[in-house]
Amino acid sequence: MTGRLQEFNEQSARLAAQVHRSLVRVESGRWGAGAGTIWHSDGLILTNSHVARSRQLRISLPDGRQASARLLARSRDLDLAALTVELSDLPTIELGDSEKLQSGNWVMAFGHPWGVEGAATAGIVIGQGAQMQGRPAFGHNWLAVGLHYRPGHSGGPLVDSAGRLVGINTLMVGPDVGLAVPVHEVKRFLKDSLQRATV
Repeated sequence: MTGRLQEFNEQSARLAAQVHRSLVRVESGRWGAGAGTIWHSDGLILTNSHVARSRQLRISLPDGRQASARLLARSRDLDLAALTVELSDLPTIELGDSEKLQSGNWVMAFGHPWGVEGAATAGIVIGQGAQMQGRPAFGHNWLAVGLHYRPGHSGGPLVDSAGRLVGINTLMVGPDVGLAVPVHEVKRFLKDSLQRATV
């Protein structure tokens, strides 16, 4: 049993180190700071709309680099925002399949809770769907997870047991219950936003 626990710990540490490379800090002036997830190596970053509330946004990378960020698209309904920075060759996270997640699946959330840089929090999937007791119907799916989001988790990546991105951390709805935007909703948001920008 001790050997299996040690192996699990080592695997979790490797997964965390891999994900940290794609986790950024998003500073929003007087609104404070949150997290962001590198979506594309050419400078596309996803975060929450409530994180990107300032006109002067800056991101900090794990390697120490900093850059000004520009808002590309925003959805207050989904609480998502797409940012762009003039940097390239950024490390990204492999995308997972959020629609295949089941209750009980193990997940990890990354962010900067209470200013702790690159922190990891583990839990399990509770369920997902547009209708959740005590929450209004937003017209899209939420991913409910049994872990404790804290200020600074917002906009960071939620990953599955293989380190694949399955959601964007968003908000708390109760003790040790958090909601994330599933990655398939994020894809739809980006597709719709790019189509509108093209038109």
